[in-house]
Amino acid sequence: PTEKAMVCFGSMFIELPKAKTREMLRQDQEELDEEINKLRKDLRVKVNRLYEAQGKPELKGFNLNPMSAEEMKLINRILEG
Repeated sequence: PTEKAMVCFGSMFIELPKAKTREMLRQDQEELDEEINKLRKDLRVKVNRLYEAQGKPELKGFNLNPMSAEEMKLINRILEG
């Protein structure tokens, strides 16, 4: 609990408690995951509009969502026996 971690902010390194650093990284990762999911969703809409404008049929299976880590663990458990 008293350990510290060096964190780089721009061109500066700042020493922060490990718990605070871990929480900051977790929050940043959550925000990045949300942004990635939003961009993926928007990309699907844009690709469908592009295909529609070109007169091509909608891509099959393009609206599938990736499996979560929990779902992958369950699938692997089933496959292992």
